[in-house]
Amino acid sequence: MTQHKVIFDTDPGVDDALALYYLVRHPQIDLLGVTTVFGNAPVAMTTRNARFLLQAWGHDAPVHRGAEGPMTPDMPPEFWPTHIHGDNGLGNHPTPDATVDGPETAAQFLIDTIRAHPGEVRVLAVGRMTNLARAVQMAPDIAGLVRDVVIMGGAFRVPGNITPAAEANIWGDPLAADVVFGADWPVIAVPLDLTTRTFMDSATLADLGARGGAGMQLVADLSQGYVGFYQAAGYDGMLVHDCTAAVYLTDPDLFTLTQGEVRVLSEGIALGLTLMNPADRQGPLGAWEGRPRQSATLDGQPDAILARIAQVCTA
Repeated sequence: MTQHKVIFDTDPGVDDALALYYLVRHPQIDLLGVTTVFGNAPVAMTTRNARFLLQAWGHDAPVHRGAEGPMTPDMPPEFWPTHIHGDNGLGNHPTPDATVDGPETAAQFLIDTIRAHPGEVRVLAVGRMTNLARAVQMAPDIAGLVRDVVIMGGAFRVPGNITPAAEANIWGDPLAADVVFGADWPVIAVPLDLTTRTFMDSATLADLGARGGAGMQLVADLSQGYVGFYQAAGYDGMLVHDCTAAVYLTDPDLFTLTQGEVRVLSEGIALGLTLMNPADRQGPLGAWEGRPRQSATLDGQPDAILARIAQVCTA
């Protein structure tokens, strides 16, 4: 049975919690560690949340605190999406009161772990790309040592969810995202093009909580505010953005890849826009010249992805 050595870069975050539970429960995932970043909440809070969840599920993966802000200069002020993820980042589900202070160790952990397992480590990043960008700038050699980098981010042929141009994870640090797409490592983006079609209804979530034991029931409980956000818009359930990207690690056959060089705009009205030069396009490359060809899952099988999540999280 193939084992996947995974570092999870995350900003928990309700949909991050489901993705983390999928990684913890999947028999083929060897979770080497968790690195945290600002995004759904401040990094002190996302670090606390990651540790809380792992402890609740009895998993001893180390958690390394990461970036507290973007590398992109002159970014608009960050706003924490408390209307989606609650005041504590986990849907206001009870968590320890203390947040986590301390040094930023995520980038160095990424470097050290990738170097320790050449050709084996898969990075799954479902928040801002700041930690990854810092790591590859600090140690360019890791681009040739990592197995791949799977990200939840981008909106290539559909509108964004922060602005019409941009998806949240890319918008939060577009320069970092451009660095990640431009590094000489294989990137697979799982964007809104697919994740906005991967919708778990409320009845399914309740059923998984009932069948999946205390661990999955915790995910269902802390997801209720997230479900309420979608219910206010007329949808009875929730999108599982981050867990869709987690499924790519284990079931790539459920996804359809499009390839091309990618740039991310880091200023102006289209800040955070992901622009792919498709592999079959004829014409000059311009600003895409010399960039590595990366992949994006612009299509896939949402029903089968949801079925896989259900199977793993209730096993």
